[in-house]
Amino acid sequence: MSAPVQPPEARVETEHPEAAGYRAGRTLPLRVEAMRQLRRRRTLLMGGVLAALPFILIIAFAIGGTPDGEDGGGGRGGGSRINLMDVATESAANFAATSLFVSAGFLLVIPVALFCGDTVASEASWSSLRYLLAAPVPRVRLLWSKLVVALGFSLAAMVLLPVVALAAGTAAYGWGPLKLPTGGALSAGDTVPRLAIVVAFIFVSQLVTAGLAFWLSTKTDAPLGAVGGAVFLTIVGNVLDAVTALGSWRDFLPAHWQFAWADALQPQLEWGGMIKGAAVSVTYALILFALAFRGFSRKDIVS
Repeated sequence: MSAPVQPPEARVETEHPEAAGYRAGRTLPLRVEAMRQLRRRRTLLMGGVLAALPFILIIAFAIGGTPDGEDGGGGRGGGSRINLMDVATESAANFAATSLFVSAGFLLVIPVALFCGDTVASEASWSSLRYLLAAPVPRVRLLWSKLVVALGFSLAAMVLLPVVALAAGTAAYGWGPLKLPTGGALSAGDTVPRLAIVVAFIFVSQLVTAGLAFWLSTKTDAPLGAVGGAVFLTIVGNVLDAVTALGSWRDFLPAHWQFAWADALQPQLEWGGMIKGAAVSVTYALILFALAFRGFSRKDIVS
């Protein structure tokens, strides 16, 4: 007597059994991934560096005196640099804006590259990536959790700097209106919203670095290679933007718009440059994130 033919539903259940109560969406919760990353030494070190920067600047101003702008400032954005430094010690708001300016070009690139470039590659270097997938954590879920946490820590790093600068600046220089580089001032009530816009744009402009680092993190098991590669390519973008012979082609470089947030420090808020810069940055970032998810979904995980 031949064996009874099972209905299709029964065959699928037999071929792909799942543990009772298993839900793919509940694997690797964001809070678990966040706590894992928060406890890591590099997270604490980076937070300490960013929190210490305002105090270093205060000491520098105390030793060297108030900047007078005599050094000049060649290259793109040189005039803005002089004006911001001229009024850096006028109030806590000016000090916070100056702290953001001196760090936005390079220092804030490092935490973004570190958090996004180290997140997957470090698991591979520890040979723990395959165990996470065998848990089983779906690949898309794993990447999504790590990307969200990495971007969250990157944003936290950018918020930490001006918050500490405002607190330290208030103690050192007092609270007051934000004196604008182009003349005039913003009331104390408008200061925090304008600085929030600045931080938001800096975060969006750094999404390209985040995308580069995250994509490289899925391609290698060397965290330093992913982080260093993202920083290197970001520097290359800055160098290319300095080549004026490229003309209008520079408009397609994310680095060309990285200081467009200066338009938020105007008597009349200007959105044009920030919108263009955000569009360029988000476009590149989405492409890089898509490449990361596509490549990782097809990759043989051996470590």
